[in-house]
Amino acid sequence: MTPTSPKAFKPLVLSGLGLGLSTIILLIVLIYSVTLGARDIPLSTILESFMTFDRSFDHLVIQTVRLPRSLIAMSVGAALAVSGALMQGLTRNPLAETGILGIEAGGALAVVISLFLFGGSSLTVSAGVAFLGAAIAAVLVYLLGTLGRGGATPLNLTVAGAAMTALISSITTAILIVSQRTLEEIRFWLAGSVAGRDFSLFLQVLPFLGAGLLIAFLLGRQITTISLGEEVATSLGQQTLWIKVLTAISIVLLAGSSVAIAGPIGFVGLVVPHGVRLFIKTDYRWILPYSAVFGAILLLVADIAARVVLKPQELPIGVMTAIVGAPLFVYLAKSKVKK
Repeated sequence: MTPTSPKAFKPLVLSGLGLGLSTIILLIVLIYSVTLGARDIPLSTILESFMTFDRSFDHLVIQTVRLPRSLIAMSVGAALAVSGALMQGLTRNPLAETGILGIEAGGALAVVISLFLFGGSSLTVSAGVAFLGAAIAAVLVYLLGTLGRGGATPLNLTVAGAAMTALISSITTAILIVSQRTLEEIRFWLAGSVAGRDFSLFLQVLPFLGAGLLIAFLLGRQITTISLGEEVATSLGQQTLWIKVLTAISIVLLAGSSVAIAGPIGFVGLVVPHGVRLFIKTDYRWILPYSAVFGAILLLVADIAARVVLKPQELPIGVMTAIVGAPLFVYLAKSKVKK
């Protein structure tokens, strides 16, 4: 063993310890989230609901309302954060995020069109439509970005995403103005929320979300290399085309799952990866799992804030993430895109 080997293992150990500590924090926030509501429930009652479930009112609320809501917030937060990290690594664009680049807006528009044309459809159909809309929006943004001078540069992709988001949002608004019925069915969902979401839909979408996360984690090493430049990745023998295709599949699975469950929730995929890079600079083998944990924490905290700010009324969780994410977006747009 060489004298430098302990130093080589030190970052690995520290990263692992940090991830473990972050997971513990996530569990604490999860427990706190379950205790909150119109009526606060003590921790002892929460534990009893799992150990000696007696179908009492508090136990039913925990098992059927609060815990499912918190699990959905965790899953959506993790999916959005990882998809944002993937997009930033693949495109080397510090502003890349499913909301900013129009992917979430595409999924939302597809659901709105489906409801407008066919009325209330099954949850499974709505989820499938959201996946399709997210995929189409991603392809259109990339193609539009390649038309600018220099091809799909970070700035071109950002401008293309902003333009596509504006167009899609305008079409969505026009449909909702024309159809009051569609507006009534979907207005709270469009603001982004995990309140009152059907847990059966979450279970149906969970395999797709899990597949997206698995693909992302398996691509950690390749994304690290390609984030240094496509020329570097090619010189190291990477099949960059396949990496891009698999990454795009993962992003669509994650973004489509999130939109199908909770509607469009912006800025999570922007805020979390940049926060993670404060202590893990370039290694996506760690950036991605850290992003998943911190994305889950962020959306849980945002959901808690949405419940308590105007208690007993609730704000859409998308409003809370926008309050945090919009200033960061302005800062990044000024400081990094110009470079």
